[in-house]
Amino acid sequence: MKTFLQLVAHDIYSKLGNNLSRVAIVFPNKRASLFFNEYLALESQQPIWSPSYHSISELLQSLSDIQIGDDIKLISLLYNVFEKHTESKETLDDFYFWGELLLSDFDDIDKNRVDAENLFTNLKDLKDLVDTYEFLDEEQEAAIQQFFDNFSLEKRTILKDRFISLWDKLGNIYTSFKEELFKEKIAYEGMLYRHNIEQLDTNDLQYDHYVFVGFNVLNKVESLFFEKLRDADRALFYWDYDQFYTSYKGFTHEAGVFINRNLDLFPNQLSPECFNELNKPKKITYISSSTETAQARFLPQWIENNLGEKEKVTAVVLCNEALLLPVLHSIPSKVQNLNITMGFPLAQTPICSLIKALMELQNQGYNAKQGYYNYQSILAVLKHPYTRQLSTTAKDLEKTIIDKNMFYLYPSQIKQDDFLEQLFSPQLTTTDFCKYLIQIIELCTPLYRKDEKEENVFDQLYRESLFKAYTLINRIYGLIDSGELPIKISTLKHLIDKVLSSANIPFHGEPAIGMQVMGVLETRNLDFKNLVMLSVNEGQLPKSVSESSFIPYNLRKAFGMTTIEHKNAVYAYYFYRLIQRAENITLIYNTASDGLNKGEISRFMLQLLVEWPHSIERKHIEAGHALTTTPDIQFDKTPEVFQKLKERYDISLPNHEKAILSPSALNTYLDCKLKFYYRYIAGLKAPNEVSDEIDAALFGSIFHRAAETIYKDLADRQGWIKKEDIQALLKIKPRIQEHIDNAFKKLFFKIDETQKPEYNGIQLVNSRVICSYIEQLLKHDLEYAPFQIVGMEKTVEEQMTVSTPSGQYSIKIGGNIDRLDLKEGILRIVDYKTGGTAKTPQDISQLFEPAIDRPNYVFQTFLYASIVSNKVKYQVAPSLLYIHRAAAEDYSPVIQMGQPRKEKIAITNFKMVEDEFKNKRQELIKDLFERDICFTQTEFPETCQYCDFKGLCKR
Repeated sequence: MKTFLQLVAHDIYSKLGNNLSRVAIVFPNKRASLFFNEYLALESQQPIWSPSYHSISELLQSLSDIQIGDDIKLISLLYNVFEKHTESKETLDDFYFWGELLLSDFDDIDKNRVDAENLFTNLKDLKDLVDTYEFLDEEQEAAIQQFFDNFSLEKRTILKDRFISLWDKLGNIYTSFKEELFKEKIAYEGMLYRHNIEQLDTNDLQYDHYVFVGFNVLNKVESLFFEKLRDADRALFYWDYDQFYTSYKGFTHEAGVFINRNLDLFPNQLSPECFNELNKPKKITYISSSTETAQARFLPQWIENNLGEKEKVTAVVLCNEALLLPVLHSIPSKVQNLNITMGFPLAQTPICSLIKALMELQNQGYNAKQGYYNYQSILAVLKHPYTRQLSTTAKDLEKTIIDKNMFYLYPSQIKQDDFLEQLFSPQLTTTDFCKYLIQIIELCTPLYRKDEKEENVFDQLYRESLFKAYTLINRIYGLIDSGELPIKISTLKHLIDKVLSSANIPFHGEPAIGMQVMGVLETRNLDFKNLVMLSVNEGQLPKSVSESSFIPYNLRKAFGMTTIEHKNAVYAYYFYRLIQRAENITLIYNTASDGLNKGEISRFMLQLLVEWPHSIERKHIEAGHALTTTPDIQFDKTPEVFQKLKERYDISLPNHEKAILSPSALNTYLDCKLKFYYRYIAGLKAPNEVSDEIDAALFGSIFHRAAETIYKDLADRQGWIKKEDIQALLKIKPRIQEHIDNAFKKLFFKIDETQKPEYNGIQLVNSRVICSYIEQLLKHDLEYAPFQIVGMEKTVEEQMTVSTPSGQYSIKIGGNIDRLDLKEGILRIVDYKTGGTAKTPQDISQLFEPAIDRPNYVFQTFLYASIVSNKVKYQVAPSLLYIHRAAAEDYSPVIQMGQPRKEKIAITNFKMVEDEFKNKRQELIKDLFERDICFTQTEFPETCQYCDFKGLCKR
């Protein structure tokens, strides 16, 4: 296989000889020159004078002393011009991001040498343009006519009127903006190109010959440049194409649209016989992949089968450049040399994530009025790996914030070492904010200083990322400090985020050796024997691009500006040109629908399937995840496990007198023995987190706390609650709210009672709901009063002995009862419930049998009753008070039992079921300490949905 660059090198050498010092060879980009230079050297057996290599961009910029301006500065100058011509009251912050669109439109106007005066003609005169200018063909006339019709008086809207008002001023803005730039001796790219080419005198050019290699679509400026050099007989043109798409029978092939035009205007130096490769048989394989990453996992197999001794004739082309990291991790050790043409995204480096966390901290995270930071932004900074390495107190501070559920912290509370003092210093101006970021980057540089230890590739990469980030932010700081960029901090955040997200860090290496990993644009002019393309999907090839512009499509088309059709034709050319000389081609596409990717094969692959005269093999690769059943998990009571169980609950062991087996633990054991093992034996639990949301458990705890303090205040010295006292309290809602606020302070905000809680919207709603529940509780008790409070949140416990074949154990069971109240010889055990539904057990056995809807609340209340019943002389009545259901007139908290659709029995005296319950209780605890009974998973996986240990047991 002879590559295109080899053909060009041979032809140039044969025509121009070995003294090429007065020759400039121009490529669409610089990458091709590295390969071309190698081919040119092989043409001669003796040293030759090398030509000068240029990209088209470098060459056009070198024709004058005007410099390309910084985008940020250009938009600032454009804003000044825009403000002057429109008398707009918009700030630069509002203008900036659509100012980029305007700058892009001006760039396109100049690159295509559009007559801006005609383009921005007043819409009232636009209709006359069709009759006035003879340069318009029928299609252009139709496009302008359609645009004009859309703005006729009958179709006017407020939005269209606003557009017309702006459109009428764009011509003056365009002209004035260019005048300002010329004064500054700077320009945007299109303006510079147009100015340099229109003023060009070919006699002033530096080189005798200009050789243009491998171009495709030419804008009007480039085309004029080519014409001037052609007419001066100082240019040679080498077009890379294939007759397959330039001479296609029946219709104009999309990939050959621009090449055919160029061949007519600028004849090719190579004969047509060199460009008939696509009609020859090739090995082409289409592979569908079930996921994006499965493509990367397929690479080692493809490389093993296709990589030869000459690694540089093999290329991996990524249509979706986000696959770079998975692909790099998939490259096997068989590849000795690897050349990566794409830069590593700065957005994926630690310094970029730190900068984004700091921008969030100083912007949304800081309350300038109150002078504090919120917990989310603080934790994001404290958890960053750079903070952990440079701060000695970050880890402990994070733990303190989580343990104390601290929502807001003042800088003085956070500045616990020198590095944290730098991080958590409020920045209120844009200049201070830029200097702050620059200073933080400087503080991070010691992390990657070279020392005696061997340095890996990521150390080099991350060190360069620090330098890149420093350079970019320092440039923005210079513009702000000079007054050229007067923006707010909020806009600065978006600007820095955009600049960092679009920046790349180049990989170092020798481009002309090794297997190539590249994006589609980097493949221009290069040919490979073995080629694999990944993510050849619609939306990736061609790229789905949004056509955001102030210039409507019809006018763009009429005036010969860039449209979506241009871009699609360009990508079609890239695709066909890349495969035309390859011998072994594998095209992989993703069939999964994910986000913007709809799993649709690229139109170019479908087109090739229809057009190509030879067969194409089709295959499929799976994601590699076979469907398997989750194995059952169980833990035997080995000596080690049983010892942990004893240490947790056997009070006969030394220093274990306070060990207690709670109703919650027993409920867990009944529902899922494995969950009991994880939580109470292995001691696992979900990590604590700071959260400004209130879950059901915390909601209930706050309610319980408020109810406890309210009833303690209501009760007289003997603990009596009277009707008149409840009635008086219900009239004073601020007193009720005060108890609720104190409960929030203690359990949620974790602040002193003297401090004022700061509720957000959701927290305030929860507070109001709890208040309504408290009022409902008081109203319910108003009907029951007078009664005597015996205890609130009272701890009760009972010691018992369990005998098993392995031995005898002393156990203490117990917990906290929400409320014990006494009236007329009946001691009620009241358990408050702020959620859930009342369940009626059929019998005592149902309380001890695992089931999806086992009445666990009843079990808990009965367990308390079983502990209390033998310690008091009163009749014990276990009760469940569902607050959210207590408004019903016939509501009673008394627990009932009985078979479905039969009369129920109210358990007003626990003695009715005490013996049976205690026997079952004894059997349950004996089961827990039985050596032969394992800790197994629940038989009801429906209950696993919200379990903390779901990830461990894979249910």
